Amino acid sequence: MFEPVIAPSGTLLGLLQRGRGDGTLHALAAPRAEALAALDHCVLHDPRRDWQVENRSLYYARLYLDLHGGLDAVEGHLFGADDHLDTEECRTGLALSVLGHLASYGRRDALLLLRRYAATGSNWAWALDELALRDDDAALRGLADAVLARFPADPEGDAALAAAVRDAFEPRPWRLWGEDPRDAVGGRVRAAREQGSFDRWQRQMRPAGPRPGWSVQAVFDWAQQGLERGSVLHVPAARCLTAVAGPDDRELILEAARTGSDGARCAALHYLAEGRDPAVLDLIEAAASSPSATVAEAAVAAFERMCGDAAVDRARGWVHRPDALGTSAGGVLASRGAAQDAPLVLGALRQAVRTDGPDARSLYPLVDGAGRLGIACAAPVLRHVYRETASSELRGRTARALAATDPTFPTGFAVECLWDCEETTREIAARHAETGDVRVADRLRRLAADPVEEDEVQTAVRSRMGPDSPST
Repeated sequence: MFEPVIAPSGTLLGLLQRGRGDGTLHALAAPRAEALAALDHCVLHDPRRDWQVENRSLYYARLYLDLHGGLDAVEGHLFGADDHLDTEECRTGLALSVLGHLASYGRRDALLLLRRYAATGSNWAWALDELALRDDDAALRGLADAVLARFPADPEGDAALAAAVRDAFEPRPWRLWGEDPRDAVGGRVRAAREQGSFDRWQRQMRPAGPRPGWSVQAVFDWAQQGLERGSVLHVPAARCLTAVAGPDDRELILEAARTGSDGARCAALHYLAEGRDPAVLDLIEAAASSPSATVAEAAVAAFERMCGDAAVDRARGWVHRPDALGTSAGGVLASRGAAQDAPLVLGALRQAVRTDGPDARSLYPLVDGAGRLGIACAAPVLRHVYRETASSELRGRTARALAATDPTFPTGFAVECLWDCEETTREIAARHAETGDVRVADRLRRLAADPVEEDEVQTAVRSRMGPDSPST
């Protein structure tokens, strides 16, 4: 998947791509044709960097409803020639999820598109999962022939069918089809379900790959062999060392951490970090400057897994380093530091924004830490991150931090957060937004009555509303 191109945050398209509440508010105030064009662009060109942790589908579906938008552009996207040329889920997944939510709101045109795509589209399994949550039994049974026709009645086709049944996110359609009295439908699906269960049992019983011998050196050799094959085995090798190493092996492990092969060195660092060996912090510091990127990365990862006062104290000395270990130290202080570390966390936050921008992965723990430590003077930086980041996950974390640090949050960003694409961000807004704003009161009532809204959001809404207010 290509890196999405995100428009500036001050534009309607940029706001909608980010999933910000202001995107909805601006779209409702903009010329309808312009708003629908921007909305279609977002749905057809997924703007998320990581669809597994960022939500957009409900946000876009609600905007289609508010704008009374048609689905011609979505239909063209799903059933065009590209659907047979580019079969990656990321091309159509967002559009199918939007259709699923629209179907939940009663849009029959969305339901019909999902049925048609499940029968003919390349990403049919995703469409089928959406239908499994929303469609009736009769309609799902009617899709059996079209779906099963994708799997030839030969050993290869039967194996593919068994894998599809086994890996289905929503099993409801397959259960319905398994009840079909026809052998070509019910018989095939029942056989596929049995084969899938057998395959799963076999995977559980079968060793996943080569295993190390029962000695410290054998574990080191195994870790190095894995690295040479392209498999990173640092953490499992460290667990193996925990099982086989005794007090007499400490010197061997320390030497491996200093001068061993890359695989052995990485495994030893992880093992020593897990055991909080008194020598490990010095070894991590040395390894972080290694010319081997593998060793340097493993040293930082081992440090991040450490707990205890010694790791936090060392982080105070490392936080000013201009490398990955310095970045990691800032995250450790943000996550586990004390009130005295607030200036260091604030400095790390500012530096990360200056050098890496508002989407840097290093910002996640620093933003959380600013909120945890209640760093009031971090509010201007947090507001900048909130406006500019393309990650709705990071924006949600920033909203939580602003709620703890910025006295203007209830009358400012909390209001727009009620329309945000992330349910956790809407929940924060529902708990903090100033109800004296007429927009807030109206939005809370609408969220309380929305049958598709998440339970956590509605619980937060009810905590702000009186007993006479409408509820689900």
